[in-house]
Amino acid sequence: MSAVKAMTVSAADIAAARAQFPDAFGNPRARLFTAICWALALGYFGWSLWYFEFWKLFAFNERAIRMFQHFFVWEHMGEWDYAGIYQGLAETIAMAFLGTLLGSVAALLIAFAAARNTMPRNIVRHVVRRFLDLLRGIDSLIWALVFVRAVGLGPLAGVLSIFVSDTGTLSKLYSEAIENVDRKQVEGIRSTGASPIRIMRFGYLPQISPVFISLSLYSFESSVRSATILGIVGAGGIGKVLVDRFRAGYFDQVAFVVLNILICVFVIDWLSGKVRAHFIGEKPH
Repeated sequence: MSAVKAMTVSAADIAAARAQFPDAFGNPRARLFTAICWALALGYFGWSLWYFEFWKLFAFNERAIRMFQHFFVWEHMGEWDYAGIYQGLAETIAMAFLGTLLGSVAALLIAFAAARNTMPRNIVRHVVRRFLDLLRGIDSLIWALVFVRAVGLGPLAGVLSIFVSDTGTLSKLYSEAIENVDRKQVEGIRSTGASPIRIMRFGYLPQISPVFISLSLYSFESSVRSATILGIVGAGGIGKVLVDRFRAGYFDQVAFVVLNILICVFVIDWLSGKVRAHFIGEKPH
């Protein structure tokens, strides 16, 4: 019966159904637009491969092969400067720790001025937020170049760059955590006649402390990796050791330094997880 009805459908009926339900029949303009977008995307992708000369990845010369061989064949290990390597690694961890610690404390103070529920004056809040955008919008590597010019070569420039970068990022995240606190607890503290400082201490801090600890630990992990790069521009640490070995062509030592950096990052990640579980109360799975 349905087959007979389908055979008796006229062109006018199809046109009426197409006008009433255009999406069911497909839109030729939409299909053309999609095809054009795909063609442009594929064309841009192909042009990018040509412009950035990705074919060089498959054209290894003798120098590149020799370099990769040195990564896995370590020679004269007894003559390596282990003291300088591990001193640079310890310096990098200290830079990341001090920069993150200072940034976390400064961010906690600034976050209250950037949150809507703790800063009723819109002008002050917007000025603080735009200032944080400035700190966060400039990469820590650029800040390192600025502070190397200002205070000279050494780990102090690295500490200051991490401090400024983490302050902008953590202030933004802390302010969002402050805006999402339970207001009943805050109102309960305020109803006792407590001062604004006590309201922040007993109304806000107990609620945001888990977020504070978690974000600070994550920022410390990230800062360790950032501090490695900062040393390349003269901010000290293991990055300086790494770039010196690269320039001298000691690729076996470069691989050894990178391996130690990876082990250090893994250990910090494991320890931060333990600390986070202790303070936040996470249960092991």
